[in-house]
Amino acid sequence: YYLLFVFPGCRLLAVELTSSNTKPVVQEFQSVELSCIIKSTVTPDPRIEWKKIRDGETSYVFFDNKMQGDFAARAEILSRTSLVIKNTTRMDTATYRCEVAAPSDTKTIDEINIQLTVQVKPVTPRCIVPKAIPVGKTASLHCHENEGYPKSTYSWYRNSEPLSPDMRSNAKFQNSSYTLNPTTGTLVFHAVHKGDTGRYSCIATNDAGFAKCEEQEMEVYDLNIGGIVGGVLVVLAVLVLITFGICCAYRRGYFANSKETGESYKTPAKPDGVNYIRTDDEGDFRHKSSFVI
Repeated sequence: YYLLFVFPGCRLLAVELTSSNTKPVVQEFQSVELSCIIKSTVTPDPRIEWKKIRDGETSYVFFDNKMQGDFAARAEILSRTSLVIKNTTRMDTATYRCEVAAPSDTKTIDEINIQLTVQVKPVTPRCIVPKAIPVGKTASLHCHENEGYPKSTYSWYRNSEPLSPDMRSNAKFQNSSYTLNPTTGTLVFHAVHKGDTGRYSCIATNDAGFAKCEEQEMEVYDLNIGGIVGGVLVVLAVLVLITFGICCAYRRGYFANSKETGESYKTPAKPDGVNYIRTDDEGDFRHKSSFVI
C-alpha cells in the first residue's frame, strides 16, 4: 500500500493497475484470460512482467517481453498487459502476479494478484461393496476418487434411487440404519436387514462435473441357526464314531506290533563230537569222525 499526498496545484503521476476479475475459474483444457489493466500512467512504454506463485515457489511466466517455460507454447499477452493461457491444466492453479514498472511516473511500480482456479472433472470413482452380509451385521461401502478439483462429494444409490443422508426423509429407507458421509464417500449400515439387499452405485461430483461407478450387488441373507447346529452335531457324532472305532481296534490288537507267525527255521544243533566238512564232490555235509557213544 502506498500513501499518496496531493498538494494543491500539483498533479500526482502514478502507475495504477486494476482487473476485471481477480479470481477467474476455468475448467481444465479450456482457455482463460487473466485481466491486468493499466488504469493510469504517463510512461509510454512500461515494463510488463507476470509471475506464477504456487506452493510457496515463484517462477516467471512473462519476462523480458517473452513467455517463459512451458507457457511459451500456450500463452500470450493480450492488450499489452493481460495474460491469456490456452489449454489450461490442473498445475496452472496458482496465484499470478502482474507487475508494471513505469519509470516516468512518480510511483514507478504497481502490481496486482490474480487467483486462478482450474477445475478438474472427477474420474470414475472406485467403489467397494460387500457381496453378501448376514442379517444384523455391519456393512461398510466405500466410494473415492482423487483426481477431481475441487474435491468431490459423494452420493450413493440403491437400485438407481438416491440414498438420502437423512434416512428418515424417505419412507423407502426408514427401516434402514445407515450413516452416509458425502465428504468421504463412506456408507455404513449398522445392522443390515433383508430390505437392504440391492444394486448399489456411487456418483462423485464437483463443480466441473461428475462420474459414476458401475452398480454392484449386495445380498443380505438370514443365518440358518438350525443348519449350523445340525452341522456341528453331525461333526461331533463323526468324531465320536471315529474315536470309538480306534478304541475297539486297540483292544483287539489291530495296532499291536506285527510278529512272525509259524516257526522260524533254525539250524539243527550239531551233536557233540561230530564235525561236518564240505567237499567238492559232495553237495552236502559228511561225517569227519565217528560218533562217540
